[in-house]
Parts: sequence; structure tokens; C-alpha cells
Amino acid sequence: MRIITVGGTGFLGRHVAQAFGEAGHENLLLTRHKAGLEDLQLIPGVRLQQTDVYEKDALARHFSGADVVVSMAGILNESGFDGAGFRRVHVELVAAVIEACQAAGVSRILHVSAINAGQGESFYLQSKGEAEALLKASGLDVTLLRPSVIFGPGDGFFNRFATLLRLAPALPLACAESRLQPVWVGDVATAMVQALEREDAIGATWELGGPTVYTLGELVRWTAATLGLSRWVPGLPDAVARLQGRIMDFVPGKPFSTDNYRSLQRDNVTSNNILPQLGIEPRSIESVVPDYLCPSPRQQRLNKSRRSRDA
Repeated sequence: MRIITVGGTGFLGRHVAQAFGEAGHENLLLTRHKAGLEDLQLIPGVRLQQTDVYEKDALARHFSGADVVVSMAGILNESGFDGAGFRRVHVELVAAVIEACQAAGVSRILHVSAINAGQGESFYLQSKGEAEALLKASGLDVTLLRPSVIFGPGDGFFNRFATLLRLAPALPLACAESRLQPVWVGDVATAMVQALEREDAIGATWELGGPTVYTLGELVRWTAATLGLSRWVPGLPDAVARLQGRIMDFVPGKPFSTDNYRSLQRDNVTSNNILPQLGIEPRSIESVVPDYLCPSPRQQRLNKSRRSRDA
């Protein structure tokens, strides 16, 4: 199968590219910048193409002859505060992809969205909902994939909290009672391979989650324990959590933001986890996360060897 992927050079995209390659599919990754991504071309079946992904005509040229387009572009924070950054990536880019598919005669599209898309006051979730609405109205054969928070080597969740926990003896936590259902990146990638190949995936919305639901506070305290750290992780009162978001809006990199606060007002859990129905037994955080947060000395040597080889 010939696949064109938009937004497939990040954390999730790399794992999905590996899964597509192992399944024997060709995968052309479109990106605005190729520099620093050469390692992706070592994955079987992967090619990189630099292009303006917001330019519909350029997209249509690359889409020509494809069997399926995979739309994966996404951001968790924007540089501004009004939702325009989220709409740029989550709505305007998806609109360009839809028009390019229609122009190129590609009818099949897989799109990675989010649990709670279109719900609540979060600009992030609202933009995800707008994208889903565009896709459903497009006339294309669409599969929507809604994962909970995704974990795995290189993730932005456990690795970020591990960094914060190493810095200080306490980590006051906003939205500590929000519930999440962390899903392993390998399970998401496997589900996406099945979405390519299953007729019953067309027109479906698949929610993907791990085997266990946790509160955010439980996850952060578990991370500290896994690192062997004794840390105080108090949950913040709601008013203080909102204030923390406003303050963090102005911190470079936005470790937390007002929009993150809004998103966490809704539990990030599946209503109907598709993974068991696909024959996928979801991996637990306990079976995966310790291997990359605190690898054994042997694993550290292997990682160092790989980095030296790839340099």
C-alpha cells in the first residue's frame, strides 16, 4: 500500500512509520523541514519529501497515486493565547489535506484526533473537533483515531514529569484528580496498521486507551517512585491551578498552560476502547515506562552504542 503521511516526523509518527514499514507498506513523509530527520529514512519503506504542507496544490501533486493519506499533525500548546495556533495546525492544515485528497482522487484518509474532541472550552479540543467535522463532511472514507495520552520512549508526558521531579523535592500539581488512560505508542501504531487494512474501519471513530485509568496525581507520584525519588506531589486547589496556568503561559516552552488546564477539566478516558476488539492487549505503564525512564546499566550501554552508531 502506498501511504502519504502529513505530520509524521514526531514522537508518534516515528513509531507509526516503523509499524507501516514492518507491515510492508511504502510511506512518504511530507515535512516542511528535512534537516535532522535523516534517521527516518533508515526505516524500511520510508521516504522523506520537503514541501509546504499548507499549499494545497503541492500536497495534491504528492498525493497523486496514493492509496491512503495519514493526517497526524498536532500540537499540545500554541505560542499565542487565542486559539489561532491550534486552528492553524489542527483545522487549516486538515482543510488543505482534504482539498488535496479530493483534487488527487485519494478517497481514503486516517486522521489522528483526540479524546473529547469538540468538547469543553479548550482551544486544543475545540480545534480537534473542528477538524473532525470537516473530515466527516468531506465525502472521503475517513477513520478517526482518538488516543488518550500516549507514552513510550521519547514521549512528552512521563519524560517531562521525570525532569520536573528531578529538579525539586515538591511538585504542586494542577488538576491532580483528572483521569487519564495512558496508551502505549506501539499499541497505537499497531491499531493504525489495522485501520489501513480493515474495511470496517471506514467511517469509524476509534478510541484508544491503555488497560488502566489513573488520576494525574497517581501517575506523577508513580513516576517519582519509579525514579526512586521521595517527592511531595500535592494537588492544587482549582483557583490556584487556574492561576498556575496563567503564569506558565509566559514560561518558555509552556510546561503548563491555561489551555492545558481547560483540557484537563474533562477526563481523558475512552468510552469504548477499541484495542481489545482489534485483538491488541494494551501494554501497561508498569511494563514499559521503567525501561526508558531508568534503564539498566546494560540498556544504557546499548543506547549509547546506538547513538554513537547513528551520529
